[in-house]
Amino acid sequence: MQQQVIIVGGGMVGLSLALMLAKSNISVKLLEAIRYPKYEDQATIPYHSSFDARNSALSRRSVQIYQKLGLWDALQQHATPILQVHITEQGSFGKARLVAEQENVESFGQVIENAWLGRVLLSQVHQQPLIELIDGVKVTSIRQDAEQVYIEATRGEEKLSLSSSLLIAADGRDSFCRQALGVGVDEYDYEQVAIVTTVQTSKPHQHVGFERFSPLGPLALLPLPGEYRRSVVWPVKKGTEQEWLGDENDQHFLDALQQTYGDRAGRFEKTGKRFSFPLSQVLAHQQAVGRVVLMGNAAHTLHPVAGQGFNLCLRDADVLVRFLTQQLLVSDDLGQPEVLKAYEQARLKDQQRVIKFCDSIVRGFSNNNPLLKIIRNTGLIAFDVIPGVKPMIANYAMGLKA
Repeated sequence: MQQQVIIVGGGMVGLSLALMLAKSNISVKLLEAIRYPKYEDQATIPYHSSFDARNSALSRRSVQIYQKLGLWDALQQHATPILQVHITEQGSFGKARLVAEQENVESFGQVIENAWLGRVLLSQVHQQPLIELIDGVKVTSIRQDAEQVYIEATRGEEKLSLSSSLLIAADGRDSFCRQALGVGVDEYDYEQVAIVTTVQTSKPHQHVGFERFSPLGPLALLPLPGEYRRSVVWPVKKGTEQEWLGDENDQHFLDALQQTYGDRAGRFEKTGKRFSFPLSQVLAHQQAVGRVVLMGNAAHTLHPVAGQGFNLCLRDADVLVRFLTQQLLVSDDLGQPEVLKAYEQARLKDQQRVIKFCDSIVRGFSNNNPLLKIIRNTGLIAFDVIPGVKPMIANYAMGLKA
């Protein structure tokens, strides 16, 4: 069967998009630079650069997308729901709380470890006959004309020449495809590094997620499967990350968590290995270039403070597939530039809203100006008590008002 779509990038976004396209009866050739791990042991998962030690807080809309794909039953056994969200600032009076029951929703979303999410997605891709998965591929050039996109690549000693009417570039923040197309970016370095790990606490998490703004950085503590396991995402100032990494710093890290959170989570008893990831905002100047669409972090990389980045990417993918299936009703040409530009325009409002929201939180809570501190804590209280505000913000966070 002739491949109608080529996807470059087999991370969580690329795998998810390939499955969405296949479900819509669109065949896919999926290229990934890194060799995928062999999942021979059912009980453990080797980390892979495309689905690493981080966790994803899947919004309600993202859960719905995976339900539509028929994947949620497989994913749910590795996920845990968020039933409450507590937002506070260390040493300040402001606080806000969201309760799923009060907002008349089953949950605000589900937390899943990326390694498990990637494993389930990869397993499903292997079982899908409409997806041809080729890993260990390095794309070396991209060019396009009025009808096709042409890709040159290598796989070991083998040279590959591929073409398609549509190329989807989902090859990450430093996208080779984006650079090869000459698409510029707006980049802002937050001068932060995210410290990511899992911890065990003496109190059960009871499906409560905490967002705690501290002098060191905005600290997220989210529930994981297992009554006492929680994920930690702690952005700290760039250059200080070594203080928190390494086995010799385990107790130092636990003590810092304890000091920041107090006894809300009980005692922080154990920590897993910590990983670090630099944080920046990278926004492509264009997302549709001729017959190429930028997707995932190649299109927009966000700060993880509100857990919105991956959810935004899934909504992008869902809308793109909708445009492509509609295009199939009138033409076999899936890569018509006009259709791809229409997709880009359709997504701008949701993207710009989420980008502004995440960036405003980071900048607003990273400023220790005393007056600004009073304003933002007053804002937290207002959020907690003014009627109608919580449902609006909750629906946006859950991806239901995109």
